[in-house]
Amino acid sequence: MHNNSEFIDALNQLEKEKGISKEIILEAVETSLVSACKKNFGTSQNIKVIIDRDSGNVQVFAQKEVVEEVLDPLLELSLEEAQGILPTYDLGDIVDIVVTPRNFGRIAAQTAKQVVVQKVREAERDILFGEYITKEKEIVFGTIQRKDRKNVIIGLGKIEALLPMSEQAPKEEYNINDRIRVYVLEVKQTTKGPQVNVSRTHPDLVKRLFELEVPEVKDGVVEIKSISREAGSRTKIAVYSKNPHVDAVGACVGPNGHRVNAIVNELRGEKIDIINYSESPEEFIMASLSPSKVVAVELNKEEQSAKIVVPNHQLSLAIGKEGQNARLAAKLTGWKIDIKSENQAKTTNFIDELDKILDFANDGEVDNSI
Repeated sequence: MHNNSEFIDALNQLEKEKGISKEIILEAVETSLVSACKKNFGTSQNIKVIIDRDSGNVQVFAQKEVVEEVLDPLLELSLEEAQGILPTYDLGDIVDIVVTPRNFGRIAAQTAKQVVVQKVREAERDILFGEYITKEKEIVFGTIQRKDRKNVIIGLGKIEALLPMSEQAPKEEYNINDRIRVYVLEVKQTTKGPQVNVSRTHPDLVKRLFELEVPEVKDGVVEIKSISREAGSRTKIAVYSKNPHVDAVGACVGPNGHRVNAIVNELRGEKIDIINYSESPEEFIMASLSPSKVVAVELNKEEQSAKIVVPNHQLSLAIGKEGQNARLAAKLTGWKIDIKSENQAKTTNFIDELDKILDFANDGEVDNSI
């Protein structure tokens, strides 16, 4: 290698600036030089390459085993020859014999350069991965760069993130150069560097936005107990505070709706229902069906199901367009929900009563026939 000491100085500098271990690079260069030596000089000897850690000088050794009878002179050495080099050698020892080719310096320099470039790239990938793995399950700001088939590519500064079709909110438009907040689903290390997958549909995107906009949520004074979301359309979020003096819903809505409106704008107009969480399933289910009022709740705790009665004129409101309100309420509370209007409930009750009367009458007939 030409300017060997300069190479060592460069490695020292690299270690200091980028934190890439000089020893790891030198070991990698040595390993690569063994392959280069065999490839360029077509040798079948056992080759070992040593780079002096201070001077950078490169030496190639053929490793030979000390044997009684030499069958392969490329791999073996007689005891007499070995002791001619060093009297302490004995049978079974390995002797290193210098076989550095004359024009090996040029090959060494090329190999060293390739290894250093590769190691720098690997180190930079590791640094980037370390930086972005901490952002997993968080939200980050990005700029829409381009569209690749149905995927959207978002620039996050030093790296690009992938917003796949499956994580895009329906009806949302993704225009080039738009600034957008995204939820980091996962960060994977690949041979091309870290791959960041992001989402606009994940319920935790809404949760993280509330943490950003509502200091009480960030501080833990207000807890987000559960979220159900149909991205691009509507989200229901249940909030709670242990502090009786704190209005959890009010804190999330903010003065004149300022806080929740900032989140609605970020989600391109997605509607958000903020409701009070309650330990009482009845109260929680009643609140979850907001904006509809609830007249009565009947629970079946074994089946985790609830029968709900709402005012006649609010049945469609309670069920919601295409059943969305009922569906989101069920997801939010974890209860199966069956909604009826007061008229339907009365009819159902009348039929239930009629069934009981008929059952009783039938029982009576059976008794008479005995």
